[in-house]
Amino acid sequence: INRVEQKDLINKKYLPEAAKYMKTAQKTNTMTKYIPYFIKGVGYTIVITIFSVLIGIILGMLLALMRLSKNKLLHWIAVCYIEFIRGTPQMVQILFVYFGVGALISNAIGLNSGAYVAEDIRSGIASVAKGQTEAARSLGLSQAKAYRYVIIPQALKNIWPALGNEFITLLKDSSLVSVIGVTELMYQTELIQ
Repeated sequence: INRVEQKDLINKKYLPEAAKYMKTAQKTNTMTKYIPYFIKGVGYTIVITIFSVLIGIILGMLLALMRLSKNKLLHWIAVCYIEFIRGTPQMVQILFVYFGVGALISNAIGLNSGAYVAEDIRSGIASVAKGQTEAARSLGLSQAKAYRYVIIPQALKNIWPALGNEFITLLKDSSLVSVIGVTELMYQTELIQ
């Protein structure tokens, strides 16, 4: 008798007999059993997203103004930051922040968002007609007041859709922090598995 025939014989003869003596159990795992884990994960995901959006908007506004600045040093710093962040994978950034400068900065997703929001804001400001700035300046407003009262309010209506998209992207990207052990929704799902 070769191995294949021997295996077939064992399967046909002994397995049905052994199955008679096995205890049967019904699987009682349902989604409702794990609801607390999902609620905790959703809570962390929302908190991560909200803080990332706030950091992204504040940093993005600062970087956009630096990039539009006539000061060469500020412009250069903003361009380098934006291009570096937009050109590297977010997972690498998360790991670098967590294992590298985590004591100083703890929200890598917000830092990443800042670069994208900066470009959204910069393009929104650039979309406002140059005549609006000239009109504000001719009325006696300083450059800062022209931006504050004329340019930024008009740019916001062009920026809102992009900021909405950024919020949705951050909500999805929050799953990346599960790699470093943050108990957001993806981490909780893996825990349940």
